[in-house]
Amino acid sequence: MFNTMTLTKAAGAFIGALLFLMLANWGASALFHVGPAGHGGGHDEHEITQAYTIPVPEAAGDGAAAEEVVIDFDALMASADVAAGEKEWAKCRSCHQLDGSDGVGPHLNGVVGREVAGVAGFNYSGAMVEHAAEAPVWDPAALQVFIENPRGTVPGTAMSFAGIRDAQARANLIAYLQTSS
Repeated sequence: MFNTMTLTKAAGAFIGALLFLMLANWGASALFHVGPAGHGGGHDEHEITQAYTIPVPEAAGDGAAAEEVVIDFDALMASADVAAGEKEWAKCRSCHQLDGSDGVGPHLNGVVGREVAGVAGFNYSGAMVEHAAEAPVWDPAALQVFIENPRGTVPGTAMSFAGIRDAQARANLIAYLQTSS
């Protein structure tokens, strides 16, 4: 079955494939070169010119974190637009109701000024019940913080909403909830 001719053909095919790969590698490195000009890995004293640069803002020299922007919540609430808040309510409507019935989340009738985890008969998550000890009432300031990042404010909450990042939009929503109570 294995004779000298079969063995010679197999060795020739293997050696030919290796030769082809070596020549392809040599040809590709001649066409496509990455790194400084010149082969051999030696670096000359010239600076390497980049095709483009990406500007990166410098961090604070002392390592301090950037100051957090302070929001004047009272001014936002004073300029809140109830009609715009009704449009923001569309984001909440899939889980919460304003007619006194509970959905996936508790109803939000009278939520402004209501106790946290205070809807009788609704099964709140343990995290929300624990949060009631920290912030016992849903006043506008507490709602503003919670609506911005529910999972960040109450880690472990069952609420899967990502939050509303725009402070004015949150104030509009809270104003709408105050009028619909």
